Amino acid sequence: MSVQPVLPLSGYAGWRFLERTMERQREVHDQSQQVRKDVAYFAEKIGTVRTAEDLVSDYRLLKVALGAFGLEEAIDGKALVRKVLTDGSGDKGALANRLSDKRWLALTKAFGFEAGGAGTTAEGFADRIAAQYRARSFESAVGELDGNMGLALTLDREMASLAADDTSESAKWYSVLGSTSMRAVFDGAFGLPKAFAALDLDRQLAVYRDKAEAMFGRNSVSQFADPEVRDKLIKTFLIRAELGTPAGSSPGQIALTLLGG
Repeated sequence: MSVQPVLPLSGYAGWRFLERTMERQREVHDQSQQVRKDVAYFAEKIGTVRTAEDLVSDYRLLKVALGAFGLEEAIDGKALVRKVLTDGSGDKGALANRLSDKRWLALTKAFGFEAGGAGTTAEGFADRIAAQYRARSFESAVGELDGNMGLALTLDREMASLAADDTSESAKWYSVLGSTSMRAVFDGAFGLPKAFAALDLDRQLAVYRDKAEAMFGRNSVSQFADPEVRDKLIKTFLIRAELGTPAGSSPGQIALTLLGG
């Protein structure tokens, strides 16, 4: 039995409510019958998995594996999953390295099937995947009720991790641009049209840096390690989304709403 999150409000007001009740709501969600069964099955069986085929052929294991990386919608695309996992990540030509969605690369690295499934037997592996699955499952449940709220929740988690990474700022920005959920929040907060994604990637990066500089005073991803900076990003995204603000419109109404918040 699944447990549905409680979201009595939308927009930024709903986000603040979710923040205040997050700990309790996560506890209730994590203890739901379905989540506990999924996690218990994964912990029991994953140690026997050595190949991509082993994983793909077990629907319940695959559900948790994909869900832990936000790829649950790919559950029926077994050929793609098998190919990505079998190729691994060591070769530049590997499918995971060629896909723009870097969740596939994270999945591939975690399971390590190119090294005989080294990830599945590593100490604490099942616990780490279970923790990711619980978090992603809750985000998905929130997203089913309010898509923008789900995006904000995913952004908050992923950005905290990415901002603290020791890679270059350019690499971090490219990670944002390669993430469907993170770039949805940034594009929305920056007021960028859908056609923006069709621009040359280097041009997109330049625009992101300029927009970040104007909005936050710095053009780095590292600044989003600060919860207050992330909150400002999420607040702007949710307010723009709630107002249905078109790209290029006057920022006056948004500025007044932000100041009033």
